[in-house]
Amino acid sequence: MAGELPSRITANPDVCFGKPCIRGTRIWVSLLLDFLANGSTVEDLLEEYPQLTREDVAAAVLYGRQSDS
Repeated sequence: MAGELPSRITANPDVCFGKPCIRGTRIWVSLLLDFLANGSTVEDLLEEYPQLTREDVAAAVLYGRQSDS
């Protein structure tokens, strides 16, 4: 599963100003990370964005960790 997580994140200069998004959506990785940092739970995010999966949120967190390194 870990190998597929980064493939869930895309960055296209023609979509959302090239910001990394969850594949197939216009949901920014940074938006999800901000929500999590401010106390939202994964369940909160899944309720707010029903098109997301737990794996999408995990991919966003992994992407954020890799970007900070």
